[in-house]
Amino acid sequence: MNFLRRRLSDSSFVANLPNGYMTDLQRPDSSTSSPASPAMERRHPQPLAASFSSPGSSLFSSFSSAMKQTSQAPLGPMESPGPSTPVVQRPRILLVIDDAHTDWAKYFHGKKVNGEIEIRVEQAEFSELNLAAYVTGGCMVDMQVVRNGTKIVRSFKPDFILVRQHAYSMALGEDYRSLVIGLQYGGLPAVNSLYSVYNFCSKPWVFSQLIKIFHSLGPEKFPLVEQTFFPNHKPMLTAPHFPVVVKLGHAHAGMGKIKVENQHDYQDITSMVAMAKTYATTEAFIDSKYDIRIQKIGSNYKAYMRTSISGNWKANTGSAMLEQVAMTERYRLWVDSCSEMFGGLDICAVKAVHSKDGRDYIIEVMDSSMPLIGEHLEEDKQLMADLVVSKMSQLPMPGGTVPSPLRPWTPQTKPAKPPGQAQLGPPLGQPQPRTPTQGGPRQAQSPQPPRSGSPSQQRLSPQGQQPLSPSSGSPQQQRSPGSPQLSRTSGGSSPNQVSKPGTTLTSQPRPPMQSRSTSQQGDESKKPAAPHPHLNKSQSLTNSLSTSDASQRGTPSEDEAKAETIRNLRKSFASLFSD
Repeated sequence: MNFLRRRLSDSSFVANLPNGYMTDLQRPDSSTSSPASPAMERRHPQPLAASFSSPGSSLFSSFSSAMKQTSQAPLGPMESPGPSTPVVQRPRILLVIDDAHTDWAKYFHGKKVNGEIEIRVEQAEFSELNLAAYVTGGCMVDMQVVRNGTKIVRSFKPDFILVRQHAYSMALGEDYRSLVIGLQYGGLPAVNSLYSVYNFCSKPWVFSQLIKIFHSLGPEKFPLVEQTFFPNHKPMLTAPHFPVVVKLGHAHAGMGKIKVENQHDYQDITSMVAMAKTYATTEAFIDSKYDIRIQKIGSNYKAYMRTSISGNWKANTGSAMLEQVAMTERYRLWVDSCSEMFGGLDICAVKAVHSKDGRDYIIEVMDSSMPLIGEHLEEDKQLMADLVVSKMSQLPMPGGTVPSPLRPWTPQTKPAKPPGQAQLGPPLGQPQPRTPTQGGPRQAQSPQPPRSGSPSQQRLSPQGQQPLSPSSGSPQQQRSPGSPQLSRTSGGSSPNQVSKPGTTLTSQPRPPMQSRSTSQQGDESKKPAAPHPHLNKSQSLTNSLSTSDASQRGTPSEDEAKAETIRNLRKSFASLFSD
């Protein structure tokens, strides 16, 4: 004991100690250490050291406890997988744009997307809707409807849309194309597609697609009625033959159609077109025997024949007799060809006229807003519901990627180093310094492969153990020889870790390579590698302890293991000579 005191009082022995050795002995323990830190463990009395009364036995017991604390530290991540929480799928919201005459909720009752997810039906007309669409937030729809005398106001984000109403008409206040644009802006899928719904807001535009099919298939397979388009009233001078049918603008259900018998009536209609300030079309009047309608809902086909009883030249006006006819290959070709326009129509219908001379003329095509006719109304609505559920099942699941509770995200990520930059840290197979995570166990950082540098790029540490690179890109802070000792931080040794409020971090030992400035490192990088320095007695004792500890821990990092052992020895000496 007296020998150790005389030895520590010797000035030459103290001069050979590592920089900051004696000042660390005088510094009190940090009160912010985590329960798993070595400082807190050293604060508790060791039963083995207390069982001996002699100072020599206490010294060696302190050495043994310090070695055990270093060797028994966990080398890998101590993660316990948490229980997986069941995922509850929210119901998919289906917006049906239709009038209140049809209750679409009953047709979707009991249906589920992929057999698992419920469907919530919201039904309203275009006039009862408003919306706001965002780039990343989707589309928020506001609905104000009156049901049984009660006003219902609701806001929601639809997942799918079924359009069963015309989006545009020449009637006052029936232009809802802005709503279609907003729904398309929000990226909402629909039946039919919103792209096709917007294109069907102009009948001459749709008729131009029929002209393309007519030129592709020919007049025999696709008999299209002869029609002339006028953008305004000025070119409407006369018709090639009479009677003709004049259609003003975009209208539905027989509205805006006028039968003109002679030239004088034609001039009167031209003045009406000028007042309407819209486009017009003229087509030859066909003395029809009956009308033909071929509809397609998904993969279901039906053909109907409608004969006027009241004698009106418009078969859809007044009294008419409706009957279902056989679906021929000719009719199937018509509706299949028309269903390919505008990217595909899931629901469509083709209207044609059968003249008294036995010829057919295709006059119009309708989209999902077509009216349902015949004795199979309920079946057709059920087919539409099944088609919508099928389309919704084909869509990807909404929402972003959610991290799994079994695989938490790791915030510590190391940036990629340039190929020419030497690597700092222990070589492959040696553990990295452990850093605690907030609210969880410690995780070991993945080791990186060593880089073999030239002797001019490496230098030996004061202990002569680990060659380190003098690269200026070192994440650790450097200080000049004349500056005071760097204060220890509680953030760990990883340069990418960010200290968070309320996080208790472990006080890590200072590496012995922080006593040289950048300029000195640059000068030494030009020199060849220095020989192994002569080890004094205290360094020999430290190296021997590190070598014996390496057999227990495998192949640890010399710098980190040695720094941890020196720290424990300093505390042991402080407890010995404190009294």
